[in-house]
Amino acid sequence: MDRLTSMAVFVRVAEKGSFAAAAVEFGLSATMVANHVRALEDGLGARLLDRTTRRHALTEIGAAYLERCRDVLASVQAADHVAEALRAVPQGTLRVSAPVSWGTHRLVPVLGDYLARHPRVRIELSLNDRVVDLAEEGFDCAFRSGELADTHLVARPLCRARMLVAASPAYLERHGTPVTPQELAGHALLGFAPWGAEPVLRFERAHERARVPVRGPLVINNGQALLAAALAGIGVAVQADALLDPAIERGELVRLLADWSLPSRPLHVLRLPEARPSAKLRSFVDFVVERLG
Repeated sequence: MDRLTSMAVFVRVAEKGSFAAAAVEFGLSATMVANHVRALEDGLGARLLDRTTRRHALTEIGAAYLERCRDVLASVQAADHVAEALRAVPQGTLRVSAPVSWGTHRLVPVLGDYLARHPRVRIELSLNDRVVDLAEEGFDCAFRSGELADTHLVARPLCRARMLVAASPAYLERHGTPVTPQELAGHALLGFAPWGAEPVLRFERAHERARVPVRGPLVINNGQALLAAALAGIGVAVQADALLDPAIERGELVRLLADWSLPSRPLHVLRLPEARPSAKLRSFVDFVVERLG
């Protein structure tokens, strides 16, 4: 039997003086109420009640145990109230994982608005391009780009990431500006390690299709570092708009093949499948979907 339930039953028996009265309150049979009390007595190895035909009186041990039961039940109730408060009002620390480039250029700029709405929440943001394990690593939610592999997680879709092609003016001055995917194949394409070995870019334009293998002098596992390589004129970058757009707008990079498109990448915010997620997690996911969805 559940010990806390048995304690609660025992307290009401002691206060009401009978099994029958306690049975009515808990919606149990008198026999089941007696079983709860007996289970406590068996566990303690002592009698808690002296049974008579008319009333049940506390033993000396029973009186002392009654007070401790009240303390325990009050603590449990207080803990429940704390948990309910945490679920009702966004508060506490929220641990979030996001890809480096998207997190830097898309997520971080809107976090100030969320924190202004919910000043009792503190966000710990971890930026990395690997797939984290939410349960094992203690994250409340994670943002992931690309197709989802963890089907057991709860996913909310966000805006898809457009893939752009860009190079620095200095690089183009030295090597020329490609105007077709076929010409791009002859350039130094910067590789991105998460793409895997021998990646291929698939371009589309109206009814045209073109495939360009990525064979360049440099492969990097971090988007920010890849951007730095493109800015330094080492090669041509193929990355998400979140990373390349600011540099293109400043004129530090030139967008290439703008009339061609690459497959966009889906982006989701993921959380564990809790039946009742906390208020801080619910409010954060709803906010991100509202602002970036």
